[in-house]
Amino acid sequence: QVQLVESGGGLVQAGGSLRLSCVASGGTFSKYAMGWFRQAPGKEREFVAALNWNGDSTYYPNSVKGRFTISRDNTKNTVLLQMNNLKPEDTAVYYCAASTNWGEPLPLESDYDVWGQGTQVTVSS
Repeated sequence: QVQLVESGGGLVQAGGSLRLSCVASGGTFSKYAMGWFRQAPGKEREFVAALNWNGDSTYYPNSVKGRFTISRDNTKNTVLLQMNNLKPEDTAVYYCAASTNWGEPLPLESDYDVWGQGTQVTVSS
């Protein structure tokens, strides 16, 4: 089964940008759809972005649409989340996840089989 490790989180001022990375190992990466979720203290885990096996189909909630971009490089077993125009409400632990239902982007937490450990993103005012 694939294992996932996120990196790239940190502290950024509102209006700034961060790029999160998720590197997969131990599985056939191109056979997984991938997603990003986030969880702030006291709140439930929230869908952020998803894409299918080759990245030609993506899906975003309105809260990040136009600001965040998910992409993947199957030659590097890597999924990226480019986050621009960050807002304080984006502050959360960000998790990447993999689903064996690889044909389409998936917005539901229950669709995913494997999760990374998370990386903290903090956006200051």
